[in-house]
Amino acid sequence: MNPADAHVPPALWCDPATGVVARIVAALRQRDAHPARAVVLVPYAQLMNVARAMWGRCGHAGFVPRFETTRNWARSAGGFLPAGYDIAFDMARDLLTAQSLLSQAGFGAERQAWAGRVVELAMQLAPLAAAELPDARSAWAQRATRAAEAGNESQWFDIERALVRIAVLWAATSTYATDVLLTDTTRDQVDALIVLDGFQTDPLTQKLAVLWGERAMHLPLVAVDGPAGDATLHGATDPEDEADLAAACVLRHLAEGRAPVALVATDRALTRRISAQLVAQGVAPHDETGWKLSTTRAAATLMGALRACAHDASSDQVLDWLKGTSAQASLVLSLEARLRRDGQRDWLAWCSHIARSERPQDAALLLFTEGIEARRAQLMHARPLADWLPALRALLQADGSWDALAADLAGANVLAALWLDAEGGEITGGRHTLAEFTAWARDVLEAASFVPPTGGQAPQVVVLPLHQLLGRAFGAVVIPGCDDRRLPASPEPPGNWSAAQRLELGLPARELLESAQRAAWATALRNPFCELLWRQSDASGEPVQPSPLVQALQFDHALHPGIEPRSLREVPLQPTLRPLPSGALLPLQNVSATVYEDLRRCPYRFFALRQLALRSADELDAEVDKRDFGNWLHAVLGHFHEALQEAPTPDLRARLAMISTAEQRATREFGLSEAEFLPFAAAWPAVRDGYLAWLTGHEADGTTFVEAEPWKEQPLGALKLVGRLDRIDRMPDGRAFVIDYKTESAATTKERIKEPTEDTQLAFYAALVADDTLRAAYVNVGEKSSGTQTFEQAEVVDARDALVAGLIDDFSRIGEGAALPALGEGMVCEHCAARGLCRKDFWELSE
Repeated sequence: MNPADAHVPPALWCDPATGVVARIVAALRQRDAHPARAVVLVPYAQLMNVARAMWGRCGHAGFVPRFETTRNWARSAGGFLPAGYDIAFDMARDLLTAQSLLSQAGFGAERQAWAGRVVELAMQLAPLAAAELPDARSAWAQRATRAAEAGNESQWFDIERALVRIAVLWAATSTYATDVLLTDTTRDQVDALIVLDGFQTDPLTQKLAVLWGERAMHLPLVAVDGPAGDATLHGATDPEDEADLAAACVLRHLAEGRAPVALVATDRALTRRISAQLVAQGVAPHDETGWKLSTTRAAATLMGALRACAHDASSDQVLDWLKGTSAQASLVLSLEARLRRDGQRDWLAWCSHIARSERPQDAALLLFTEGIEARRAQLMHARPLADWLPALRALLQADGSWDALAADLAGANVLAALWLDAEGGEITGGRHTLAEFTAWARDVLEAASFVPPTGGQAPQVVVLPLHQLLGRAFGAVVIPGCDDRRLPASPEPPGNWSAAQRLELGLPARELLESAQRAAWATALRNPFCELLWRQSDASGEPVQPSPLVQALQFDHALHPGIEPRSLREVPLQPTLRPLPSGALLPLQNVSATVYEDLRRCPYRFFALRQLALRSADELDAEVDKRDFGNWLHAVLGHFHEALQEAPTPDLRARLAMISTAEQRATREFGLSEAEFLPFAAAWPAVRDGYLAWLTGHEADGTTFVEAEPWKEQPLGALKLVGRLDRIDRMPDGRAFVIDYKTESAATTKERIKEPTEDTQLAFYAALVADDTLRAAYVNVGEKSSGTQTFEQAEVVDARDALVAGLIDDFSRIGEGAALPALGEGMVCEHCAARGLCRKDFWELSE
């Protein structure tokens, strides 16, 4: 079966009295024209195959007229290649041409920013210019310029007027592929021109009808009125429910033998959701509208490579690029783990950081980073566009992406759109920086569309615009997105032309677009089965009203409530039991305070996060939060006390200078910009002054600073206690004073020391220090009026001894195979990364 036959309405085309084919035959006989020397113009390309198939299906053997669109007719009439400053209808070339025209008009500095606007204006004017005879385009340009500038005499519109003039002259001086249709030679080859009128008139088609004179004839493709079908309305709660409901409607029609089904695309995001659900059910829709190349995986791969090569690329952008290349996976994973562990969001900061590292284990990462930088450097400097294309091609070939792109249908379209393929010819342009070249590539891919092939089989589901229902028949029509935003009764005309300007220029007016929209809507409703869907609220929860077209049907009582296409099925309950794993085969050698805290809070959390090492990766490009401020503050105080230890002074001004230097050093180390740190900058002076005042009192009894952030290890049988302490001081009597900084509320800190044996952190830190007796306290560094405060754990020695005994007992039992149950109690579960593993939210089903 020919795919074209699948959408053919026999009555419309083959009725012996009123069918389209019969009317075409009558028109040819009336003009005594041979079908082989006749051209029938159809409103859109998909109708060409339908019309050809129907000519034979309706019993007219022999010669067949040429069923064409103006573009296809021009393509077959003679080869055309745009040259010079011609509008090419190829965004890659047209953007560069617009940039050149802007430079010649004195807007060289703004050419990158304004080129897209000039192309947009030229694309709106080009159909009007192409409908003029080449010799008459100069006069058209004068009329168009006057009409376009009418009402824009104010100096506020100087730039817009200049852009319009450039676009008008560009459209008027261009040569078009369809110019061949305006010649005497083409008219001599065609004895009859029959125009099948669609919902809107085309300027070029109208011009051709004038040139053919009495040899031209207009035929309506479909009757204005006709019986309405069985239209039903479904109301969905939100976009997800609407997509699910639409997919169910399509599947029901297919199950009832109404293939093919037309799925009208009113919203691209909604249509892709529906298509994804259909594919999951084994139904692959054929999308005649296509989708933007910029949304394909191939485009994401190419644009990811360009963004990763930017001078200010983030670590996330470089990682995204590397994961799609042939780089060694183990090295990429090691690099990502290190970047996330160190919080290196900026790639250049990471390069500087790893270059300064003296750790032997960093040698492999340093070599890998240098290799990445060598590849990035190839795209750093500005160059002419003709040099950019081979440079990008070389990068894609070097990272292993080129072959995958060339072998993929969408990837091949991406390479062709950017003129990167070998057969793409040459394209020239001015000097571009990497940012400008990236913007050019982005705009080109955003403007291009990709329509996958059907594979020669008649598709069961066809995704198409509303107006392409004209002249075709489907077993059923499903129209999602029938709300006032996605299906307005009067569509917004393209461009920002005024009504007077549209009238003077010959652009379609709002009234014409509304008439076409209503005619297409009426055509859809004539289908025997037409289902309309609208959502009651958007994803944000904002209420949405039905389309005015739907409301009119409701007012006329021409709609039936839709029957729920989804069937309910009863799913037996399968409660999840609390997990009881054993960690005997996963022994740990090093135990830190956070590791033991996890075990004490929830054994299953310890099993999942520590023994299995399952943990979520931190976001690299996250905003600076209070945790980042706390880490930064720890670094500032550490640098400050080390400087104060080298040059002791009680002078407050000197200490302020030291802490200011420490602040700048920590900011550089963390790679924080002033903008990122701004939320905490206002509070910092109060925090700093409060801490310095506390320090004076803390030192009053002779307590001295010893070291900041020391790494401690303490053997304990088969285990080793490890950890990094914030600070250790020494008392006048020689005892150690362990200090841990906190930036939380004072009430929270006070709660920590309420029960000595419940607090793991200070007791564990005390166990890391090889002193029999010592002191330990939390120092709450706050910005409140209370300033910095000390919360000492008075019973830290007893708490330490109890913790060590409990730790030995706990790990002994784990080694003997004791179960590690999920407790599911208290605040621990609120922010636990293992909650999805223990399935706590499903326990209640079994209780």
